[in-house]
Amino acid sequence: MADFDRTAYPLVINNESRPASTGETFASVNPATGEHLADIASAAPSDVDAAVAAARASFDGGGWARTNPQKRTRLLFKLADLLWANLDALARLEAREIGKAISSVKAEIMQGASELEFFAGAATKIRGETNAAPHGFVNYTHREAIGVCALIVPWNYPLMTTLRKLGPALAAGNTVVIKPASQSAMSAIVMAELAVEAGFPPGTINVITGAGSAIGGYLAAHPGVDKVSFTGSTEVGRHILDAVRHDFRRVSLELGGKSPALVFADADLDAAVPGAVWSIFYSAGQSCEARSRILVERPIYDDFVSRFAEQTARLRVGDPLNPKTQVGALISVAHRASVEAYVADGLAEGATLAVGGKRPDDPGLASGAFLMPTALADCSNGMRVAREEIFGPVACILPFEGEKEAIAVANDSIYGLAASLWTTDVARAHRVAGAIKSGVVTINQPFTVFPGTPFGGFKQSGWGREVSLDALDDFTELKSVLVYAGARPMDPFGLNG
Repeated sequence: MADFDRTAYPLVINNESRPASTGETFASVNPATGEHLADIASAAPSDVDAAVAAARASFDGGGWARTNPQKRTRLLFKLADLLWANLDALARLEAREIGKAISSVKAEIMQGASELEFFAGAATKIRGETNAAPHGFVNYTHREAIGVCALIVPWNYPLMTTLRKLGPALAAGNTVVIKPASQSAMSAIVMAELAVEAGFPPGTINVITGAGSAIGGYLAAHPGVDKVSFTGSTEVGRHILDAVRHDFRRVSLELGGKSPALVFADADLDAAVPGAVWSIFYSAGQSCEARSRILVERPIYDDFVSRFAEQTARLRVGDPLNPKTQVGALISVAHRASVEAYVADGLAEGATLAVGGKRPDDPGLASGAFLMPTALADCSNGMRVAREEIFGPVACILPFEGEKEAIAVANDSIYGLAASLWTTDVARAHRVAGAIKSGVVTINQPFTVFPGTPFGGFKQSGWGREVSLDALDDFTELKSVLVYAGARPMDPFGLNG
């Protein structure tokens, strides 16, 4: 059984819990309180080598390579069952580790477990096609696993993102080495221990922990890794590309965003305002698909800003473990300082502060990395706050005149991950959705993904899709088999006379 109350977390390699080869550890700290939570094993390159070797052995000739799809399905469902059984403990663990409101964390872990179940069912449904070929020839295709996959996971949705990658990777028959972010390593370790309990063969799921600068790049560039799946910033995504491009290894990237919400004058503001509030301040704005640019048509602009500020001011900021809390802490005091600097820059560039922009008054929160949800009004799309990913609880509200301008401003970004439209005009909704350069577009609702629906971005928001069956394509290679079935021997040069 997984231990949720310990103060030390090891590496998990080849179904064994072990310390780092150097014995080194690093501290996990609760960003809401500054409390020291646990000591996490700090892997060395030799530990990465051991994890990759274990995954390689399992793939090339060990347990996972010989596990048929039906058994893969059963094991994935068993792991999902263990996640559901430990949901409350996992949510508490992760809420303490990243400072996020436990109500949000619990919903995210439920989403991750549901996605794992989705791919458990998909393991037996991977199939190829037969294609038209000249007379006398038969062509068929099939998909086969890539091999050892490095799954590099960020801190903002730790367990959900891990499961989002793990499901399709294992369903397709790959083995994995997971590298969680240093700020959020504990839940991945516990998940791997639950996988051992579920009966996964040794080497199938391995977890290494430590600084990304020390072992993340080493793992991405490792010659024993066949594919890298990375979620994180666009900047780090470029380093991942540098690590894999020399030998053209497979890579999928889910990167940054500066996603817009477009609110047209005919929108139902009773839905659009709370939807826009949720889609930026959920997860304290620390979300790649946060709709942080809110574009509002001029006739309703003042009304929208007033309502948005009033509803934002009512959000409950506080102890992440309190189920009534809606917005928890940021990941660190240093990250809060970065977000505060963006707010100051926005005000200096001419934006006006509609709400927030300060730390909580509650003295009980003074030791944590808290920042009140903030909205900057009267922004323009040329401002730094409207162009760069702040990754914090800051909304930039911009006015627009008409549909054409709204589309132009929404698309004027290096990113293209998500967008939301709020309008009661059905034709406009579909017309604008088709014109927005974004991997996900939501209409009159803020949610971006459910199990089975594709998630991923255009432009510098990344490559590939997650959550849906399309993810299986990213974790498999397509093989074409061309067979000659003619009645006479094949003799292209006519050598038989």
